[in-house]
Order: sequence, then C-alpha cells, then structure tokens
Amino acid sequence: MSINVALIYGSTREGRFCDKVAEWAASEIASRSEFSVDAIDPAALALPNRHKREESSELADLKQRIGKADAFVVVTPEYNHSYPAALKFLIDSVREQWQAKPVGFVSYGGVSGGLRAVEHLRLVFAELHAVTTRDTVSFANVWAQFDGGGKLLQPGAAQKAMATMLGQLHWWAIAVREARRVKPYGQSAA
Repeated sequence: MSINVALIYGSTREGRFCDKVAEWAASEIASRSEFSVDAIDPAALALPNRHKREESSELADLKQRIGKADAFVVVTPEYNHSYPAALKFLIDSVREQWQAKPVGFVSYGGVSGGLRAVEHLRLVFAELHAVTTRDTVSFANVWAQFDGGGKLLQPGAAQKAMATMLGQLHWWAIAVREARRVKPYGQSAA
C-alpha cells in the first residue's frame, strides 16, 4: 500500500543546512517502494508574510498538498531551543489537513541534534490532532556529519534510525487512513 509522504523543510535561512539534511531524508524515503515523496519547501513557496482573511492561491495549493499526504516527515533545525518561525507559519496556515495523520521528524543542530525543536513540535501537532512517531532521526553537530557535497559521512546509524522511524510512520499511515475511510475523523458518534 503506497504512502504519500510530504517532506517538509523547516528552515528558510539563506545558506541553510536544511537542504543537505532534507535531500538525504528524501533519498532515504524514496528508496523504499512503499513511499512516494512530495517535498514542501517554504523557501520556494510564495506564502504571505502574515495570516490574512482571504486565502491566496499559494495557500490553497499548500492546503491541497498537505491534504493529499498520508504522512509527514518534518526536517527541522533547532533555533534557540525550538523550531524556526517559517515552519510555525507553514504549520499554522493549515488546519484540518493535518488531522488524523502521522508525523515523523528528522532534526539537526549542535549538541542536542535538534531534539528540543522536535519536542516543541510534538505539542503543536498534538493540538492539530496529528500523531507523532516515537522514534526520530537526529543529527548532533550536523556540520561534521556531511561532506561538502551533502553526502553523509557515516550513514549507518542514521539509516537505521530512519528505517525505524519510517516503519512507524508507515504503520500509522495505514492505520489512520483505514480509520478515516471507515469513519471520517471528527465525526460525532451520534
């Protein structure tokens, strides 16, 4: 059963390291036949710089892409013990399309490897009625883990962590997709 994964870039900073980590993650996801990948990069989207009453065509397109996804992998750096503002804006720009879908994380940063950002994101996605995988992929001191061309220098542990996270993501995606088919999420019992 094919799972449509939206891979979401968390950073929009100029010269960001997110490209290397996200490209590695996309390659790992695409290497598994049970997944297809749609990369969503807020730096490439023409989203408004604030929430407006009228919905722009770019925002409508984002909602459609999030709605088509069966699952999400968020690639996030850690900025000041949390996640970037651009990622928060992207998440908050969409509502129902996140519901009853699983979210996995690939984080990166300094000594913590972005894990504090992930813990904050878990709270946000719980509020949006999404379920997060327990296991994540984390790159501590990320700048020493990739070469100049974006190749992971010692991929073994990261690939193992990714396989574990994707296994959980796949299970949840199938389970909640079937549950939504039987009864749409949020529909009352009465």
